[in-house]
Amino acid sequence: MSPVGSGPGPAAGPRAGQLAGPPAGPPAGPLTGVRVVELGGIGPGPFAAMQLAELGADVVRVDRPGEANPLALAGGMRRSRPGIAVDLKHPDGVEVVRRLLADADVLLEGFRPGVLERLGLAPDDLLEANPRLVVARMTGWGQDGPWAQRAGHDITYAALSGTLHALGPRSRPVAPVPVLGDFAGGSMYVLVGVLAALVSRATTGRGQVVDAAMVDGAAHLLTMVHGMLGAGLWRDERAANLLDGGAPFYDVYECAGGGFVAVGALEPQFWRELVSGLGLELEGEQYDTDAWPAHRAAFTAAFATRTRDEWAQAFEGTDACVAPVLSLAEAPSHPHLAARGTFVEGPAGGHPVPRPSPRFSATPQRDPGPEPAPGADTVTYLTAHGFTGEEIEALLSSGAVVRS
Repeated sequence: MSPVGSGPGPAAGPRAGQLAGPPAGPPAGPLTGVRVVELGGIGPGPFAAMQLAELGADVVRVDRPGEANPLALAGGMRRSRPGIAVDLKHPDGVEVVRRLLADADVLLEGFRPGVLERLGLAPDDLLEANPRLVVARMTGWGQDGPWAQRAGHDITYAALSGTLHALGPRSRPVAPVPVLGDFAGGSMYVLVGVLAALVSRATTGRGQVVDAAMVDGAAHLLTMVHGMLGAGLWRDERAANLLDGGAPFYDVYECAGGGFVAVGALEPQFWRELVSGLGLELEGEQYDTDAWPAHRAAFTAAFATRTRDEWAQAFEGTDACVAPVLSLAEAPSHPHLAARGTFVEGPAGGHPVPRPSPRFSATPQRDPGPEPAPGADTVTYLTAHGFTGEEIEALLSSGAVVRS
């Protein structure tokens, strides 16, 4: 008999807070009491799980034994939740996950379509065992469609969705850092799906499957652009439109010394402050496209006369919508971000990390916590969730679970 199936159910008492929960005191986030099982992956999945954990959910990351993929181990997104190592190719390892899901609220996974089913964790079976479960499935191309089984990454999801076409100068699209498909189009959309499904469950009493495809999210992010294109207000070209660098008052300019400033003076009153701050007298109105080449030339020449920081100081306190383009190393020290505490010291020191967002008045979220190695919390977590010492030793001996 499987050592997993013979022991008692989950331990009595609160489901959340056993291991990764907040310290005594005010509630640590609005998701306190929500229990999430994350099947470890790379990039957008860990980011979504990290966000859930720092919003107060009791999240456990289930890693593969011996995980060595640098994309899974690096990136600062393993933080703030315990990690256990389970062999999902071992029947007893699968049973461990099934047992954890028996009274969990959310399963978060990022495998290709069909992998969960082949592991013996088909969503229909999980929902039959726990009808309140939300099964959140995040993939690049979605659970169906001709490309569902293809490999991909942020740049390819952005490419197929049309989003990449809109980025960069006229001459060619520019490869973005992986935020459009992976994190904005993936992580944030699966989070919306999870939260919406939990709200729906409060009314219906039943969970459901969330199919979050990064290509869908990357497309949806450009809803406004598609709307403007359909209305004839957007040209299907790069750097030819109001909000893509085509307008001289919405662009990036190089300053003396090689730094850059970003300009976003869209409204007439902001444009007037920009022109005044630059000490210019321009012919032609702001939205007179025939005047744009001359305006751009004037802005380019003016910004080149001072350094980035000198222009930032000159526009301080104005509504000209001018901001210095800060490096990753510089951003945490900017007075505004420092005053808001936008960045905090990382769990392991070193470069500061962004604090979780958004913020809540009554249920403040957690600051970033430690990043456990795969399997660091296997014994502690399983013990806290109803597994006996005898069961855990049998699982360790069989290789179904591993501790580090």
